[in-house]
Amino acid sequence: MAAATLPVIDLDLFREDPTSQAAKDECLKAADALITYGALVVKDSRVTEEDNDQFLDILEDYFALPEEELKKDERPEYGYQVGVTLENTEKPKCKSDDVCLKIIEKLEASERPLDILAHGADPKCRFFWKMTEIPPYKTAFPSLNMPNVVPDHFKDSWASKLNKWGQSMKNAVEGVAEMTAVGLGLEQGAFKDAGRYGPHLLAPTASDLVKYGEKDTILAGFHSDLNFLTIHGRSRYPGLHIWARNTGKRIPVSIPPGRNLLVQAGKQLEHITGGLIKAGLHEVVVNEKTVSVIEQRRKSYPDRPLIRISSTFFWHLSSDIDLAPIKDLKDRADTLKEAHGEEKDEYPTLKVGEQVQNELRYIALMA
Repeated sequence: MAAATLPVIDLDLFREDPTSQAAKDECLKAADALITYGALVVKDSRVTEEDNDQFLDILEDYFALPEEELKKDERPEYGYQVGVTLENTEKPKCKSDDVCLKIIEKLEASERPLDILAHGADPKCRFFWKMTEIPPYKTAFPSLNMPNVVPDHFKDSWASKLNKWGQSMKNAVEGVAEMTAVGLGLEQGAFKDAGRYGPHLLAPTASDLVKYGEKDTILAGFHSDLNFLTIHGRSRYPGLHIWARNTGKRIPVSIPPGRNLLVQAGKQLEHITGGLIKAGLHEVVVNEKTVSVIEQRRKSYPDRPLIRISSTFFWHLSSDIDLAPIKDLKDRADTLKEAHGEEKDEYPTLKVGEQVQNELRYIALMA
């Protein structure tokens, strides 16, 4: 299945009149897409390729700096939740998660992700830039709500360029959160309001394709995201694969040109829906198309850094709220799992901040 067959959701219809029948139909389509695929493509007329390109350019330039310069922006004491995370730090959760390893075992050999058991930490770097509204109360999770790091070499342009592109993605993903809530039979603001003070992150990754550009190199091992919804802009290099629920197929993904973004479900959405929507499993690898684009860019842009930047935004629920399944959605999930022969998962009540900290320990970003 090609990425073009992922459902495309028209956010503009909803923004124009969320009460119209066309908008309501689009909301059902969004919810169904996340239930079926764990992913969708959203079309938003506010998004521009120019903003994405400026964002990719500044991140390529940043990650082309010497490692000693990058290390100045590390904040391991905060679980790397602001600033830079250098390569070979973050480990794919599935490497140490029995449930995830069982999912891989059930796949046909030709549809499995590249071997994460033989893979150490991911060779990608990452930069976390907070896009958070400060809560009007004292949070119990201050390490998830720390101030941003601005690199010395980009003091005059970093905040404006990251905020501009980050706000575009935040606007779009909050629209998808509203549409998904409506499509699931909830109030429009059920999810968006619960995430108002979430520790949202503009979270681009960077992979050095000079060092790691060989075919079948794992850049980000098989995993799902710990947050509520993840939204991606177009990368200059392909390599993202997803696994749609119950298809057993490894699907190469590319975002259609134009005003389109890719949205994936995360663990918080899975938890609150009782597993009706499952967190989307995915990997980023160097495949044949990646190698082809590397060669094209060597010729067309010989003076640009050969670095794969992912244009990624993690949207979270607020750290201090309770994370618990909504009963009606959990009942629907149990019926769906029974029909598909899936095991029923447990989703205990806990604070969102606890869930995040637990997941960070899995991927070696927090002690």
